[in-house]
Amino acid sequence: MSDNDGKKTLGLRGGNRPGNVKQSFSHGRTKNVVVETKRKRVVVPKPGAAKPGAASGKIAGDPSRRPAGISDAEMERRMKALQAAKAREAEEAAKREAEEKKRAEARERRRQEAEAKEREQREAEEKARKKAEDEERKKKEVEEAAKRAAAEAAAPAPAAAAPQGRGAPNHKAAPAPTPRKADREREQRNTRGKGRDDGRRSGKLTLGQATGGEGNRHRSMAAMKRKQERARQKAMGGTVEREKVVRDVQLPEAILVSELANRMAERVGEVVKALMNMGMMVTQNQTIDADTAELIIEEFGHKVVRVSDADVEDVIAEVEDKEEDLKPRPPVITIMGHVDHGKTSLLDAIRDARVVAGEAGGITQHIGAYQVKTEGGAVLSFLDTPGHAAFTSMRSRGAQVTDIVVLVVAADDSVMPQTIEAINHAKAAGVPMIVAINKMDRPAADPQKVRAELLQHEVIVEAMSGDVQDVEVSAHTGQGLDELLEAIALQAEILELKANPDRAAQGAVIEAQLDVGRGPVATVLVQTGTLKQGDIFVVGEQYGKVRALINDKGDRVKEAGPSVPVEVLGLNGTPEAGDVLNVTETEAQAREIAAYREQAAKDKRAAAGAATTLEQLMQKAKEDENVAELPILVKADVQGSAEAIVQAMEKIGNGEVRVRVLHHGVGAITESDVGLAEASGAPIMGFNVRANASARNSANQKGVEIRYYSVIYDLVDDVKAAASGLLSAEIREKFIGYAEIKEVFKVTGIGKVAGCLVTEGVARRSAGVRLLRDNVVIHEGTLKTLKRFKDEVAEVISGQECGMAFENYDDIRPADVIEIFEREEITRTLD
Repeated sequence: MSDNDGKKTLGLRGGNRPGNVKQSFSHGRTKNVVVETKRKRVVVPKPGAAKPGAASGKIAGDPSRRPAGISDAEMERRMKALQAAKAREAEEAAKREAEEKKRAEARERRRQEAEAKEREQREAEEKARKKAEDEERKKKEVEEAAKRAAAEAAAPAPAAAAPQGRGAPNHKAAPAPTPRKADREREQRNTRGKGRDDGRRSGKLTLGQATGGEGNRHRSMAAMKRKQERARQKAMGGTVEREKVVRDVQLPEAILVSELANRMAERVGEVVKALMNMGMMVTQNQTIDADTAELIIEEFGHKVVRVSDADVEDVIAEVEDKEEDLKPRPPVITIMGHVDHGKTSLLDAIRDARVVAGEAGGITQHIGAYQVKTEGGAVLSFLDTPGHAAFTSMRSRGAQVTDIVVLVVAADDSVMPQTIEAINHAKAAGVPMIVAINKMDRPAADPQKVRAELLQHEVIVEAMSGDVQDVEVSAHTGQGLDELLEAIALQAEILELKANPDRAAQGAVIEAQLDVGRGPVATVLVQTGTLKQGDIFVVGEQYGKVRALINDKGDRVKEAGPSVPVEVLGLNGTPEAGDVLNVTETEAQAREIAAYREQAAKDKRAAAGAATTLEQLMQKAKEDENVAELPILVKADVQGSAEAIVQAMEKIGNGEVRVRVLHHGVGAITESDVGLAEASGAPIMGFNVRANASARNSANQKGVEIRYYSVIYDLVDDVKAAASGLLSAEIREKFIGYAEIKEVFKVTGIGKVAGCLVTEGVARRSAGVRLLRDNVVIHEGTLKTLKRFKDEVAEVISGQECGMAFENYDDIRPADVIEIFEREEITRTLD
């Protein structure tokens, strides 16, 4: 067998030669195909290399290293193919190296060409610039020569020289723009090509160059400053550190990271990085505490100025008015006194208007504020406070803003409890008092008795050698009204009341209500400054902008000065009666102050609730376990009335029952009120308000009771009656007789029966009994049987004998005493 195993090697001999091959297909179709053959390249190994034949000879000659089933010829062919592949790889590597070398040479050539071109261009620009400078210099020389010639020559000479002087600049100025344009282009190229120093190619095309807009772009002021700073540092021969600006950073109790960076004038990223280095992974919109912020501020080299959230109210701090800015103002007079002593009727007579007719039941339910002009031209501001005991807090607020108190005492009724309260309020407020003894037209009027009783409360009138003015008046007949006004004017003159009208207004809220058509409305008594339409103000936890001012006559006014009562429209919510109104410069300040006050109030309420310990809560739960509650909802027309009703409700009750006001508010009864009442099983008490249509329908469907009141007496009485129904009935015992046991018998089927003698009263079968032994109660129960001889009887009278047997009790002995009594239930009421 040959090396080829009898098979002839396939292939074509000779070099590359094309040939035609004819292909035959079905149906007699043929196709000629051009075939090109290539001879396999055989690479001759280098002289120093090992001979592949040796290695192959070793492998071929060593049958142990040859793979099984491969002949010598096959192994020879494989070795030749391997040698050919290695030679081909070496050739490709050499080819790649040559190509890379050619590309590098081409790049170097292009770079040199670009540099040569740029150098030529710079030389050309430099020549053009020098040429332009030479031309400019020559031009200046010519102009100077012409000026000298014109100054030295006679009159005809300038005329002849003028065309020459004018023509020369025009002739030589034409090429002048060329060098300036070349300078501008060169500067733009330098600006764009300054990056060539770092090895970048100069021929790179930018977007600005392609669009032609880069030359028109102006650098920012900050960029120009930075460039100047770099040039200055470079001129000084080194890097100069910019001086650090140390700032006083105001630091509240909590602050946003971005706001902290803004106050330090540092980059937000730097502040966030500093916080992360401290181990706090925060973003710019997160809040950090004051201690952490203080560390950051000190790290950046600034100073910390700690401020409190309460500092937002510094914008409304009290300002001392200069003496020359103070001007006289009307006095504020508050009328106080007991219920139905004629306070509003007296003010009605002074105002010559019918105010009482508008109040339900003739009782003043709200604080009214009015201005009265006397015959002498003096203006007086009156506050009419209700006299009912439930409105004590409203009266106290009235006394806080007043200058003079007029104490109205009925001559036929003398000093009453609320009269004493009014005296105490006036003394607490430290204001002078004038006593008006009213109802002098009544037959039972006794003014001397009034003066004597006032002595008991340290009110000494002038008639009794005191310093308190007293005037006898009658609201119905008008008696003494002029004397009363004179006394008020005299007292006001003594006080020398002054205020500065030319400053930001400050006032007190006398009353506040939620009007359906006008929104929240506050009756404000301006104390200092002038309140104008459009002013931005903050009052308590509310703020707003004065939309309209309405005086006591119902007319719109543009402004209100000191001691002028007005209704203010434009609040965002209903304030509390007694809150202070302050005008601020901006709405942002007012909103910030109102938000701070609201948050402070919430925190205070939360702290009050959190201060209770678990033991206290459990103790309170045990105490409340046996206390019945009457829940109610209160809606009133004004804030003062709602507060007064809530205070009256808190006073109703005792240790067994109490009234709980679930919610109180100002305005109409709404559907949400009905929902709350249904969930709590509470009735709704409406004071001078009504339920809207949806609330009425909802109340009818859910069975919620709505009651309407216009007089506070009726509301308090009804709630008392309802609370009284929760009281358990009082059980009273009534002793009806005594019986003494003479003998004890045993009766089959009944047990022990006591033979008794009724010594006192009556013994009844249905009554309760107690067994006394040596005057000690040893058993209490009921009778199982009561017999007279052998008959069962209902009762046995005194002096008769009977037989008694106790229910479930047999320990009876002779000489024991049986006490007979009855229980009765008595319905209780709240006082």
